[in-house]
Amino acid sequence: MADFKFGPGSLNELKNVHQDLVAVVNRSLAYSVQDFAVHDGIRSLDQQKSLFAKGATKTLDSRHITGHAVDLVPYINGKLRWEWPPIFLIAEAMRMAAKELDVKLRWGGAWDIDFTDSEAAPEDLMIDYGARVKKQGKQPFLDGPHFELKKAFYPA
Repeated sequence: MADFKFGPGSLNELKNVHQDLVAVVNRSLAYSVQDFAVHDGIRSLDQQKSLFAKGATKTLDSRHITGHAVDLVPYINGKLRWEWPPIFLIAEAMRMAAKELDVKLRWGGAWDIDFTDSEAAPEDLMIDYGARVKKQGKQPFLDGPHFELKKAFYPA
């Protein structure tokens, strides 16, 4: 494992995020083989409305607004990259950290499962989620960089 550290931008994004989620994000650095940045922590309602208008989110009731969500984006060759293979590596590191710290996470690659307690590879979880949603006649919304504290355990 590499010895990654967050830069000032990532640390700023973690301000006012729920302490349990911050602990998982920080711990995931020890497990991660992929460098990443915290792209989004807290969002204002106006920021959320703007993202909603652009189709970048499907809800105005975002866990980002309450400090219960973060978006973690791979950092590759000095740039943020929204690419699935490194996103899966980050997801695995987050799951390992969440299990260690006993924090229940929901992941944007498979919204309908308990991500912390899952065992399958993140890419398989995403494929299975997509199949379940399509079977219901809906389009899956995949947001691999997104991690949030499960509402049942961490209400707003």
